[in-house]
Amino acid sequence: MTAEHAAALPATMHGVVLTAFGGPEVLHYREDLPLPLPRAGEVLIRVAASAVNNTDINTRVGWYSKTIAHANDASAIAFTTEGSAAVFDTAQDADPSWGGTPMAFPRIQGADCCGHIAAVGPGVDAARIGQRVLVRPILRAYAGYRPYACWYFGSECDGGFAQYTRVPADAAVAIHSALSDAELASFPCAYSTAENLVDRAGVKAGERVLVTGASGGVGSAAVQLAGRRGAHVVAVAGADKHAAVRALGAAECLPRDADLAHALGAESVDVVIDLVGGAQWPALLDVLKRGGRYASSGAIAGPLVTLDLRTLYLKDLTLVGCTFQDDRIFDNLVGYIERGEIAPVVAHTFALRDMALAQATFSAKNFVGKIVLLAPP
Repeated sequence: MTAEHAAALPATMHGVVLTAFGGPEVLHYREDLPLPLPRAGEVLIRVAASAVNNTDINTRVGWYSKTIAHANDASAIAFTTEGSAAVFDTAQDADPSWGGTPMAFPRIQGADCCGHIAAVGPGVDAARIGQRVLVRPILRAYAGYRPYACWYFGSECDGGFAQYTRVPADAAVAIHSALSDAELASFPCAYSTAENLVDRAGVKAGERVLVTGASGGVGSAAVQLAGRRGAHVVAVAGADKHAAVRALGAAECLPRDADLAHALGAESVDVVIDLVGGAQWPALLDVLKRGGRYASSGAIAGPLVTLDLRTLYLKDLTLVGCTFQDDRIFDNLVGYIERGEIAPVVAHTFALRDMALAQATFSAKNFVGKIVLLAPP
């Protein structure tokens, strides 16, 4: 970065800092955070908008720790002011981060980012300054096909809940779209996760695809993305959200407590895209056809499930866990956006300083799509 570029930037910025595992009291809005100047191979992004995701709250409450066995161990205390010292202290001593390393504090969260490149580090073309970009949430370095380091933006490194953020230059992907910053910020985390699920499950035209948690950010994206491939989508969501989910392309909707085998028929589904887990999980395998595929990237109803191995091997099922994404997943997503093949679903917007309220609204789950945070000018 040249001295001229550095002189044009502020010395400090606003942002929300996570200081420990806990309730909303561990989120602090600050106006004196040091500006993260770009290093070699990096760019500095002036953040316009970010969005709330389950991973933000899961990280805050230490949910990724294997010491937390049930959904309610952490999520039930996620929005209390006092929290649960036993759960948070246990998570603190465990290993609850995405990348396999202990969580480091303080941390600026935020897996989503839409903004403009404000400065570049050594080795990056200065012509990129001013470019409108989305941040690819998974950051990594390669050793052969799979990464030897895989960090998640806003988890293992600082993310988009601030006025500025820095990322490797190849993680800042140019976007050309008439959509607003808030609309674009609704895509990166949820839609790349959903595209990865749909892609790795091998969804094809004409297949019957069951999507759980279909009204959430990833679920509503999966409904669109499976539909985009020509699949017949069956969405599981709260009954009050069925109209909105159908508008996204679901051909059928079922309530969350539905008896799936009765409603759909045994062995009637080609693919299950699951974001829920929990006690009803065995029914998902029951409705899969022989040779069916199951893909998961979430467990909002509980991470521990009961698997009858006879169902798995006698039906020749394929179970796929989906976190790592090949670069083409995000590149595909940007192409879909630019060609207008998928639509943003923004339920609410909040100012960044109202993070606690935004997360409380997110936790209430009385919406379809995404909640977006607008960075201060």
